[in-house]
Amino acid sequence: MIVVNLDVMMAKRKMSLNELSKQTGITTTNLSILKTNKARAIRFSTLDIICKVLNCSPKDILEYKED
Repeated sequence: MIVVNLDVMMAKRKMSLNELSKQTGITTTNLSILKTNKARAIRFSTLDIICKVLNCSPKDILEYKED
């Protein structure tokens, strides 16, 4: 299972969902779906902009866990 740790990275950077939305141009609704692990897919371009804004790498946001 792939887990999205967006909330962890946002907390480390002390960034709110609204602030991340403004800086990335991604709607708060779509970010919320990612943050709550309800997303079924993510585009590389979306992951790229999130990583740029949060100054992290994809491995900081995505994690693989066995069931």
